[in-house]
Amino acid sequence: MNKKLLIGTGVALSLLFSPISQAFAAEEATGERKQVDNIAHRGATGYAPENTIAGFDLAVDMKADYIEIDVQRSKDGELVVIHDTSVDRTTDGTGKVGDLTFDYLRSLDAGSWKGEQFAGEPIPAFEEILDRYHGKVGILIELKAPELYPGIEEQVADALKERNLDKPQNEKIIIQSFNFESMKKMDQLLPKVPIGVLTSNRADTTAEALQEFSAYADWFNPSYGIVTEELVNQVHSLGMQIGSWTVRSQEAADFLFEMEVDAIITDYPDYVDPRN
Repeated sequence: MNKKLLIGTGVALSLLFSPISQAFAAEEATGERKQVDNIAHRGATGYAPENTIAGFDLAVDMKADYIEIDVQRSKDGELVVIHDTSVDRTTDGTGKVGDLTFDYLRSLDAGSWKGEQFAGEPIPAFEEILDRYHGKVGILIELKAPELYPGIEEQVADALKERNLDKPQNEKIIIQSFNFESMKKMDQLLPKVPIGVLTSNRADTTAEALQEFSAYADWFNPSYGIVTEELVNQVHSLGMQIGSWTVRSQEAADFLFEMEVDAIITDYPDYVDPRN
């Protein structure tokens, strides 16, 4: 059976093909915004240091549906959560993530750059994030530059399997990357886990490219600068959902609401959720 039917993208399809659902959605749209998944980009990055417990905890407090995390690997083989392939920008250290030991990475201050109240925030371990947040909030896992870390796909898959997070009836997990070959591999390793492809390249929005992505991906996640109503409709017609990034203004959030995307990836969860 097609994986998309197992993980719930049928919700998007039902909106396309069910007259009853279309009528209900149209009626609902006159009163409130279309419901979208509110994904906190590296945590509530607008207010707290990215990819830290402080940022992720704040995202949970702000009622985000998902936290988005970036996964890389230390020199000695431990999975860590950090965006850049070097530690220079977001910590008090220097060097490439893959050239540094786990103990050294954990000793760095990843919070002070955002404010003295965040001093001492460490770089989290991947498994620490899974253990702390699964069941509390969805986790959108980005494999950052997986080509630098051969075998990282298997490591991520093993960590999820150990926690029974490799089955869609459990917790909300999505895996994404700009590296399409890596995502094809993840789809084979975790056939029931939703897979997303990231792009800011318009060449990846052609009918041919989208058709190819739909063979293994459940989410097509473009930068909001290339989102159009036609693209959203194309993605939905192929049974995929669409999540766009990175929202850093209310205007950008409102544009994506208008485009009727399925998820908004934002530094400011309050721009997406009016309850904040």
